[in-house]
Amino acid sequence: MASLKVPEKPFNDSVVTQLEDVDLKKESVDLATGESIEQSEASLTVWLITFTVATGGFLFGYDTGVISAVLVNLKQDLGHVLSSNEQEMITSVTSGGALIGAVVAGLPADRYGRKLALYIGSILFLIGSIIQASAFSLAQMTVGRFVVGVGVGCAAMIIPLYIGEVAPAKYRGRMVALDNVMVTFGQLVSYAFGAGLTEVSHGWRYLVAIGGVPPIILLALLPRCPESPRQLTFHHKFDQAEAAVRKIFPRATEAQVNAKMGLMKADVAEYTTLMTGKGLWWQFKHLHIISSNFRALVCACAVMAISQLGGFNTLMYYSATLFSLVGFKQATAVSIVVGATNFVFNLVPFLLIDKIGRRKILILSLFGMASTLVIVAVSFHFIPVSPSLTISSGEVNWAGILVLVMIIFYVAFFSGGVATIAWVGCEFLPTEVRALGTMMNTVTCWGCNLIIASTFLTMMKAMTPTGAFSFYAGICFFGAVFVFFLFPDVTGLPLERISEVFEHGFDVKRANELQRERKKHAREGMT
Repeated sequence: MASLKVPEKPFNDSVVTQLEDVDLKKESVDLATGESIEQSEASLTVWLITFTVATGGFLFGYDTGVISAVLVNLKQDLGHVLSSNEQEMITSVTSGGALIGAVVAGLPADRYGRKLALYIGSILFLIGSIIQASAFSLAQMTVGRFVVGVGVGCAAMIIPLYIGEVAPAKYRGRMVALDNVMVTFGQLVSYAFGAGLTEVSHGWRYLVAIGGVPPIILLALLPRCPESPRQLTFHHKFDQAEAAVRKIFPRATEAQVNAKMGLMKADVAEYTTLMTGKGLWWQFKHLHIISSNFRALVCACAVMAISQLGGFNTLMYYSATLFSLVGFKQATAVSIVVGATNFVFNLVPFLLIDKIGRRKILILSLFGMASTLVIVAVSFHFIPVSPSLTISSGEVNWAGILVLVMIIFYVAFFSGGVATIAWVGCEFLPTEVRALGTMMNTVTCWGCNLIIASTFLTMMKAMTPTGAFSFYAGICFFGAVFVFFLFPDVTGLPLERISEVFEHGFDVKRANELQRERKKHAREGMT
């Protein structure tokens, strides 16, 4: 394997001189051997690492889902009954905090590694839970929700990035999907506890306090998780990187390990050459000015925006409020049905994403969401809802039942596709801009989430429920059109080769060619 001479620390003044000795290029590496390792079986170790880090996804889900039950149980515990604007504020402030958290986690992710943001996020989850549980004023509750939001943003940004770099290409989709499964499991648990504590005096305080337990567990387990091999290689810890590769691919041959290390070292050599003397502003421009990078960013962020603006978070944040509006007496309990559907159908991409591919699942998911939301919008026309969002009838009519059924189908389509694949989008981004691009993707998530959380009740009043859900249906439909024409499927491709797909456009055909090459190499390796 060719040698690579690198500085002890990246980005110092001697980098240019020392890089003159670098003779390792991707073209000199045995690509077939280096890529074949990605198709070997994953070790138990990498699955345990993925599951441990995905505990942060559980925190993400619990702390964002719990507000649905809290809103209907607060009553006058914060000094007065909250108005709809105040409810929107304490709901949306979490999204605002998450947007900031994504930036906090993203900026130092390359220099200090991926794990730092997980430590910061876990500590913020714990502090935010304590502040909320002890709140006796709207201001204190808002601060607690904001602190938790920053933690959510840290976790949401770094976990898919970390898992995507650790996971073998053969399992990358489902390992990232595991994070989303844990998010939905956290939401389901929050709905279940919310239903159980509805009749308990000040039960909402117990609800938010419970959210402080998982971060303690995550803080205890994180020291056992290594940095990703790519990050270790980036920081020139080649022995540790090779050891990590062997743990992830225990059945790999010596030639496969050496070729994989060669590919990663070549990536680092190109990255270091590119970034020498360059700051964050240059990296930001590189992400947006270089056509292939910008296309990858647009593709990832567009799917993320569609996933958030398509209306699902209205259910996560306001499900109990929405089902009370339809006429259900035990609205918190009904919300469990939504949470359970969300969790169960998240297992679909977990099991199938690396077999069927991202693109087919996305198209089915978005068309299904659009169709069900149209039926929800029409059904609301037959539910007697006043402009102040109160129902004039005490009974649930046929339209209310249909709304519930269609929302369950909508959640199934959402969870079975775009919910997970939106977070897999960081795989599009090349090494030199992956952390910054993932940060931008996460900022897109929480920016759009903030829009939905802070406008839903206002839209329901101004546009009527029929108008609001018709708007969400339109976003899902145009999202499906975007995916059909512009979203390439990179299932199973090594991270080092994905950038080829965006060199000459949103090249869906080139992605299909690379898929055929990958399958051909896999068949040849079996013979």
